[in-house]
Amino acid sequence: MDSLLPLLKMVPVVVAAILLGNWFLKEVKQAKLAKKPWYTPYLTFPGIIIIIIILLPVLLRVFGG
Repeated sequence: MDSLLPLLKMVPVVVAAILLGNWFLKEVKQAKLAKKPWYTPYLTFPGIIIIIIILLPVLLRVFGG
C-alpha cells in the first residue's frame, strides 16, 4: 500500500507528458506538410513549453534557485 501512493502521484505527470508530446508531434507533422523550416514547431505553444521544461533545471542551477 505504501508504494501505491507514489505511483498514483506519477500518473497525472505521465498523462500530461503524453498529451504535450502528442500535441507537439501534431505541430511537427503540420509543419512538414506545409514545408516550413525545421524550427517552426519549436515556435508554437507546445514547443515553447517543452523548451522551458528542458531549460528550467539548467537555469535554476545557474542562478542558484
